[in-house]
Amino acid sequence: MEKYFYITTTAPYVNANPHLGFALEIVQADCIARFKKLSGFNVAFGFGTDEHGLKIYRRALDEKKDPQKYCDEYAKKFENLKTALNLSTTHFIRTTNPHHVKAAQEFWKLCLKNGDIYKKNYQVKYCVGCELEKTDSELTNNRCPLHPNLKIEIYEEENYFFRFSRYQERLLKFYQENPNFILPKEKFNEIKNFVKNGLKDFSISRIKEKMPWGIEVPGDSKHVMYVWFDALVFYISNLGWPINQKEFKKWWPGFQVAGKDNLRQQTAIWQAMLMSANLPNSKQIFIHGFVTVNGQRMSKSLGNITDPFTLTKKYGTDAVRYYLLREIPSFDDGDYSENRMKEIYRTELANELGNLVLRLTKLCEQDNLSFKMETANKLDKKTIELFNEFQFNLILEKIWRKIKSLNKQIDQFAPWNKKSSQRRNFLLSSIQQLNSIAFELQPFLPQTADKIKKAISGKIKKIDPLFPPLINY
Repeated sequence: MEKYFYITTTAPYVNANPHLGFALEIVQADCIARFKKLSGFNVAFGFGTDEHGLKIYRRALDEKKDPQKYCDEYAKKFENLKTALNLSTTHFIRTTNPHHVKAAQEFWKLCLKNGDIYKKNYQVKYCVGCELEKTDSELTNNRCPLHPNLKIEIYEEENYFFRFSRYQERLLKFYQENPNFILPKEKFNEIKNFVKNGLKDFSISRIKEKMPWGIEVPGDSKHVMYVWFDALVFYISNLGWPINQKEFKKWWPGFQVAGKDNLRQQTAIWQAMLMSANLPNSKQIFIHGFVTVNGQRMSKSLGNITDPFTLTKKYGTDAVRYYLLREIPSFDDGDYSENRMKEIYRTELANELGNLVLRLTKLCEQDNLSFKMETANKLDKKTIELFNEFQFNLILEKIWRKIKSLNKQIDQFAPWNKKSSQRRNFLLSSIQQLNSIAFELQPFLPQTADKIKKAISGKIKKIDPLFPPLINY
């Protein structure tokens, strides 16, 4: 029986260049997608760009650009992450795409038909950085903790609202029936407490005259959709919903990866919206932490972002992937340090892995050895358990223990001091272990794994350095 798995990241705002925080999210998602492929699943891997809303509109005006042209320019940069980070993505959609626009409008109609959309006057405190309403309890000195450099704005107008309050009991029941719906457990408990404390209906439109950059509300040309209502629909519009129902039903419900600042939107708001539209809820949601720099959250608004394109150019794609998956904890914040990046490049990647492969393939080539894999590699039970818990760093620690062990075996046996007849079996046994290591590395370091497999398949050839010395860095 065919097995299908759909995974998606959030849709990042195109109000600035991609940074290492989103690179973390999409590399984690790619690692999961590749693991599922190794496990025999057909995999769809989607991401896209969120291109509506007030802060994008204002940024386009600041740069004296047409909003669509502004979005075209920045969306391309996010799309280029596929090459820079060697992503196995299969689906990409922009929220300005005509298909997505129609999907968002159709979704609105379903919620309206179900009695969950109504109009009223309201006043609210609003953080443009989050594109979210804020209560006084969420503010510190009347500033959003996530965007302390931005002033809180006061909105007072007539908007359409979504009956979020209607879904408190249904959400709690859904959480109870799906005890692994959100990982880590701490975040699951956090959202359950949020819902238990009561839900308030929220605005899902803006007056077009004041903020024209959005999807027009069906049947009311004076309003555009609130950016979050529009953007969340991208998870299913990316699969062809509502036009291609066959494709949609094949892949949905899906698995989502999101940062902890997206917890409420992904695990409560989006789930209530799906219930309103009578569509299946998401299958599972993995919530990760932030990438910090010197202990401070990496943020476009704070201006302390690290460019993933620069890093991959300097260190190579797999080295950046390794840092993100090994050094940044799966569920907690993790710090990026240039010094640490150089350290693990030179020690763990170039020395421990790179030199291992180089000297083994060199010795095998000298002895004119060939390797043929007799049995297919399989992931062991412990690795599968760790993958299902998204413990990427623990899996890499496990793989690196094998790398260090093999290096130690080679040092102790010293095949370069043995006659070729004495070392043949040892070298072939070592190549078998190296082949197993390359197999396990595929979700993490796919380019490196492919180079190793190519070098040892058939007649073994000395490999070029996997991680060349860093020059002028």
